[in-house]
Amino acid sequence: MEEIVTKEDLRQFGLLLLDKIQTIFKEKNSQQKESSDPEWLKSKAVRKLLDISAGSVQNLRTSQKVRFKKVLGSYYYNKEDLQKLFDDDKN
Repeated sequence: MEEIVTKEDLRQFGLLLLDKIQTIFKEKNSQQKESSDPEWLKSKAVRKLLDISAGSVQNLRTSQKVRFKKVLGSYYYNKEDLQKLFDDDKN
């Protein structure tokens, strides 16, 4: 049995394809935005941001003042928690 592709079929396929491409671009832009403003910061970035020593960063972690993750031997600290520390210090 042979199927015939009409101009309308091609038009609908083109619209579907265009929609998928736009979705991919939106997702890509969203990912780039996240990577340029990360939710998690490495220890070195935290030390620089807060102007504190590695030991002080470790104290933040062990005292559970900030959430952290350990990934492949590197610690990452939650940016939102660090900002709250700044806000608390100002008040």
